[in-house]
Amino acid sequence: MDTKKAISAFAALAQETRLDVFKLLVRAGTDGMLSGEIGEKLNVRQNTMSTNLSVLMNAGLIGNQRQGRHVRYFADFEGVRGLLGFLMEDCCGGKPDLCRPLIEDITSVC
Repeated sequence: MDTKKAISAFAALAQETRLDVFKLLVRAGTDGMLSGEIGEKLNVRQNTMSTNLSVLMNAGLIGNQRQGRHVRYFADFEGVRGLLGFLMEDCCGGKPDLCRPLIEDITSVC
């Protein structure tokens, strides 16, 4: 992941509703949730939810899949791994081999 994509991801998560949506979708795992379910669970109106989901998608943190008239959203675990890897790539005083086991553990979850 490059710096611009990381900044976009952090900016997307720097808002309470979007952070709540992202955390909810991470908890939902690979099954994800329908957009209406997300709005109901978080008590967010449909148009507001749509905007927040778009921001998270553009940041590469979530994805979606159309199911008939509905859209299912899920955490993009590859995007999350990329962000975590970006954060950890220069760790340990320039000796990334010291952190490699931690990085591998973090980025291989799910």
